[in-house]
Amino acid sequence: MVVVTPGVDYLTKAFASLGAFVAVVVTANSWVSENTEYQYPTWAVLTGSIVGIPIMFSAMNVYQTLQKKRQAKALGARMIPEAEGSYPGNLDVLQRMMENLKRGYPGDGLDELLEKKGNTVNMRVLWADLIFTTCPDHIKTILATDFQNYVKGERFHYNMGAVLGTGVFNSDGEMWKFHRSITRPMFTRDRISHFELFDRKTNTAISKMKERLREGYAVDFQDVMSRFTLDSATEFLFGNSVEALSAGLPYPHNASYAPPLPRTARGDAANQFARAFLEAQEVISIRERMGWAWPLAEIWKDKSAEPMKVVNAYIEPIVQAALAKRRSMSPEEKEKTEVSDDDTLLDHLVRMTEDPVVLKDEILNIMIAGRDTTAATLTYIIYFLAIYPDVLTRLREEIISKVGHSRRPDYDDVRDMKFLRAVINETLRLYPIVPFNVRESVNATTWTSEDPNEKPFFIPAGTKTSYSVFMMHRRKDLWGPDAEEFDPDRFLDDRLKKYLSKNPFIFLPFNAGPRICLGQQFAYNEMSFMIIRLLQNFTSISIDLSALPDDAHPPAEWAKGTGRKSIEKVWPKMHLTLYTEGGLWVKMEESDGTN
Repeated sequence: MVVVTPGVDYLTKAFASLGAFVAVVVTANSWVSENTEYQYPTWAVLTGSIVGIPIMFSAMNVYQTLQKKRQAKALGARMIPEAEGSYPGNLDVLQRMMENLKRGYPGDGLDELLEKKGNTVNMRVLWADLIFTTCPDHIKTILATDFQNYVKGERFHYNMGAVLGTGVFNSDGEMWKFHRSITRPMFTRDRISHFELFDRKTNTAISKMKERLREGYAVDFQDVMSRFTLDSATEFLFGNSVEALSAGLPYPHNASYAPPLPRTARGDAANQFARAFLEAQEVISIRERMGWAWPLAEIWKDKSAEPMKVVNAYIEPIVQAALAKRRSMSPEEKEKTEVSDDDTLLDHLVRMTEDPVVLKDEILNIMIAGRDTTAATLTYIIYFLAIYPDVLTRLREEIISKVGHSRRPDYDDVRDMKFLRAVINETLRLYPIVPFNVRESVNATTWTSEDPNEKPFFIPAGTKTSYSVFMMHRRKDLWGPDAEEFDPDRFLDDRLKKYLSKNPFIFLPFNAGPRICLGQQFAYNEMSFMIIRLLQNFTSISIDLSALPDDAHPPAEWAKGTGRKSIEKVWPKMHLTLYTEGGLWVKMEESDGTN
C-alpha cells in the first residue's frame, strides 16, 4: 500500500491547482488566437503567467490588507500592530520562534516584541494573520463573552488531527458539545474511588522513590510523576493500569553503577506507549507552530505515523474489549445510564457511543488532560519546594497538623489546607501547564484597547488568535511588582483582593468559559493527595544538579537575563504542555514518622 505523506499530499494539491491554472491560461490564449488578430506563443504566455504569480500573490495581499483596513474603519477600529521581520513573510520571525521552542525559555522573543508593540500584536507569519495577546480582556472575549465567535477551526483540526482526532480538544460545534456531554458525568462529583485510586498509586510511587534514594541516588521526580499519573489515568479510564511504575525508575547519568531495570511485558509496553505518546504530541505541536507550511517539512515522512502506531496498538484492543463487554450485556444492563462509583470512564463512554474511533479519540484527549498536565504541575511544585525550603517547612507543618504522619487524607482535609491550595495555585500561576493556546475567529469583530483613549482593535474573520496565560500570569501590571517571584501568600493576603478578585481572568490555569477544564477538581485532588503523602514521608527536598544530563542544564547566557529566567535551575520546555528538559533530579530525606 502506498502511503502518501502530508508533504506529498500538499504538493499534489498545489500542482493540481497549478495545472488548473495552466489549463485556464492555455484555453484563454487559444480563444484569443482564434477570435482576435493577436497571436501569442503558448510558451511565452505560460512563462509570463507563472512569473507573474508572485506579483499576483503580492497584489492579493495588498488588496486584502486594504479590505481589512476599510472594514476596521467601518467598525471604528484600528489595525493591530504588526511584527516587522527582515525577510519576506516574516520568515525570520518564524525561524526565531522555532529556535526558541528548541533552545529558549517560554515566551522568548515574544517578550521583546510585546515590549515594543504592546500586549497585542499581529505576528503576520508567512503572510497570514496570527494575532497574539496577553491581555486578560481579550482572552476573556475569546473564552467566554464572545465564545461562539472563536473556534478551534479547520486549520487546527488538520494540524492536530493525527493525534487528537475529533476529541474534545480538537472539535467545535455539535461534535464538541457531544464530547463534552459524554465526559461531564464522570467529573460532576467527588467519588470515594478516586482517593482509593490515588492512595494505591501514591504508595507505589513513594515506595519506588524510597528504594532508589536508599541506594544513594537522586530520583527523577518528573519521571516518577509521569509514571504515577499514567498509571492513575489508565486505571481511571480503563479500570486497568499500564503499571508504568513496575518498569522501574531510571538511574541518573552519573550513577557509578546502574543495574538493569526490571523487565516485564507490561512495563515495556508502558514505556513504549509513554515515549510514543510524547513524540506524537511533539510532532503536532511543531505543526501548529509552523502554520500552513508544516507539510513541507514532512514530504518524505509523516512524523506522527510511527508513534501513533504504538499508541493505537495499545488503545484499540482496550476499546474493542469494552465494546465486546457492552454487546454481551443484557437489555436491562444496557439501559443503565447513571454513573456508579466503580465505573471507569470507558465504561461510561461505551454507554454513550459504540463508535470505536470516537471512543479512542476521547480517551487520548482525556489522557493528555489528566496525565501530562498533572505530572508537570507536581514536578514544578516539588521544584519550588526544593528551592524554597521555608515554603516546604510551612506546608509540611500544615499537613502534619491536619492529618498527622500517616493518616490518609480525605476530601475535608484537602479542602481545609489553605496553604496547600495556595502553593498549587502559585505554581500554576508561574507554570500554567498549557502555556500557549489558539483559537480562530469566525466573524469579523473588535477587541477593546487596554488604553481607553485608543480605538478598539480590528479582528478579521477567519484569523488565528493566539494567547498566552504563561505570559499574562507574569505581567507586573496585573500581579504587582513581584509577579515573577514565587510567593504562595499572594493567594492568601491582601494581594488577592488587590489583583485577582477584581479581575478573575488574570488567572486561567484551567481555561475558562464553556471550555473550562471539567477535570479541574479531580486534578486539584490528585495533586493535593500526592503532595500530602510525599510530605508525610519526607522532611526535606533538594535538587541534585549533578544528576541532570549535561545538555539539559539551562543555557549559561540565561543568567545574564532578568526575571525567573535568570535564576532557573531547570529548563522549562513545552510541546502541547510544559515539561522539564532532562527531568527534575531530587534527593529527599525520609521522615521517621515522628519528625
